Amino acid sequence: MLFSVAERDAVGAAVRRSRENAGITLRDLAGKLGVSVGTMSAIENDKVAVTVDRLTAIAEALGVGAPELLTYDAATPPPRPRTETDDADWRHFDALDLDPVLAAAVEVFTETGYHGATMRLVATAAGISVAGIYHHHRSKQHLLVALFDTMLDDLGWRMDAAATETDDPVTAFANMVEALALCQAQRRDLAFIVATEMRSLEEPDRSRVADARRAVQHRLDRAASAAVAAGDFATRTPHSTARAVATMCIAMPHWFSPGGPQTAADVAAEYADLALAMMHHRVRPD
Repeated sequence: MLFSVAERDAVGAAVRRSRENAGITLRDLAGKLGVSVGTMSAIENDKVAVTVDRLTAIAEALGVGAPELLTYDAATPPPRPRTETDDADWRHFDALDLDPVLAAAVEVFTETGYHGATMRLVATAAGISVAGIYHHHRSKQHLLVALFDTMLDDLGWRMDAAATETDDPVTAFANMVEALALCQAQRRDLAFIVATEMRSLEEPDRSRVADARRAVQHRLDRAASAAVAAGDFATRTPHSTARAVATMCIAMPHWFSPGGPQTAADVAAEYADLALAMMHHRVRPD
């Protein structure tokens, strides 16, 4: 049994809220259910239908009753901040678990741009009928939002894991820059869409995504400020410099090629070193 579109939207929001209230990371919940992070993200963002059996398994993993996930109230207070550290390997990239329609949308949007794309072009690239697309994705805008959410979710947990694997503010900052650069290179087509199609998002998703993107910048800002406070960075403009570093990383999809002379790991490590130099890193004597 599958839920209707309205029910599916309510379930996705309820799963996300219950997971965050429980202090469980998206990756940990995916591991408990034996699915990929991409699949779990798609469920939380209402991109795929949810069966009763899957809903029951999610509820058991979260320690809540399945009815709670069907009676979600969007007006409930925001969840407490997550405190659990995600110890997954943030440098390792598997292919994203996108359904055939989303995978085709990445291809078409990259080639033609969002406004040049049509649902018929996406259907042709996915090898299904136009009617088949609408079974799971109600509009072209819905596809675009799903791709933004997928990219930002993937980037978010990686930057969190990169920052929290060390107590040293310099290493934390360098790790976060490396994670940001890696994501832009390893998810190049998806990152290109996120970098170029922000203007194509409609409200309320445009404001929500803008907040999520600003949150990425704020993470770098805070890390840079912590290193300045510790006496490790001598820059007088940590926030402006952090914005320059982020811009440098986000531009990677415009030029990086997997077949080029440098691997994604090479460039990401180089960018981390460049970021430290831009921050006027003070190397302490042993």
